[in-house]
Amino acid sequence: MAATGVQELIADKRVVVVCGAGGVGKTTTSASLALAAARSGRRVLVITIDPSKRLAQTLDVSPNATEPTEIDRERLDVMAVPASGSLSAWMLDPQAVSDSMVRRLTPDVASAERLLENRVYRNITSMIAGMQEYMAVEALHEFVRSDRYDLIVLDTPPSRDALRFLDAPSRSTAFLDRRVLGLFIPDAESRLRRAAAGLFEGLLDLAFGKRARAEIQQFFVLFEQILAYLGSSHEEMQSFFGGPGIAFLLVSSPAAESLAEADYFAAKAHELSLPVSGFVLNRSLAGTVEDPMPTADLLPADASADLRAAWAVLQPMAQAEASLASEHVALARTLGKRFPQGFVIALPDLPTAASELRALLALAESLEGSPEGSL
Repeated sequence: MAATGVQELIADKRVVVVCGAGGVGKTTTSASLALAAARSGRRVLVITIDPSKRLAQTLDVSPNATEPTEIDRERLDVMAVPASGSLSAWMLDPQAVSDSMVRRLTPDVASAERLLENRVYRNITSMIAGMQEYMAVEALHEFVRSDRYDLIVLDTPPSRDALRFLDAPSRSTAFLDRRVLGLFIPDAESRLRRAAAGLFEGLLDLAFGKRARAEIQQFFVLFEQILAYLGSSHEEMQSFFGGPGIAFLLVSSPAAESLAEADYFAAKAHELSLPVSGFVLNRSLAGTVEDPMPTADLLPADASADLRAAWAVLQPMAQAEASLASEHVALARTLGKRFPQGFVIALPDLPTAASELRALLALAESLEGSPEGSL
């Protein structure tokens, strides 16, 4: 069932959102899932949050890129991606998304440049709660609407930050409230509004100084049209997150704290009506449970005393690993009962660095349905 579940995601979904605690291998899992989809012949984009240096090199991801980077064909051939498939990668940059939206929606170049140079605007993603997440969601939405890719795999921040990211459309409502906006933009046709705005400006002058107040006011005047656009897409984006084309994949290691984070995310996802399709138990020994144990009869009859002593040292280590593998299998089965609406798949704890191309291929093959990925 596990392999089938992943194959359905790869074949049928437009977006797969990969979530989980920090340090459990979400980014590597996202990249491997994207690679598996590309190997099936789909046009795939993987959006990463903060890839490791080696993984960034493997995927050719630059933190300064304003557009996705397509992996070159020579590297795709090495990864057995057919001609019909492609793999692009992009490191999410909310500020770049916001700048692009400003240039696209502002009616003239001069106004766009004034807004881009405005000090309030330049700090907006850190000043206003929800705007950074909103810009990231907007980027995802634009990629879906552009139809450039068959599948988008999104690597999110750690669980609790990811929930802020995914709930951005509803949390930004207060900021988009035009009654709040009206306090900053004088209304020449209303004497009462002019008086109220004058009083408000006086308070801002006392609090921030006239120059800062003028920049705040300029920001809201220039940003008004963009806010109107964001407000109009509010319902569409909420509907998008609950639609049939999107799936959420939870990633955890066998560590108790990682599993607790996955439980927390699953509960919150249920509250937000987000469709959780599967669970990945990463860095697991479950796939080794049937590997043969080293026994004394494997030693040659004339084995030296040193060799037998070495075997005696290794034997408890092998037994401990076998016991841990059995625990991981039991854990995966328990997870299957806790997530009956989806699938559970175990991915191996690879001996090589997971950022290397060889390791990505191994994980992609597990996701595609090799024995290591099945429970």
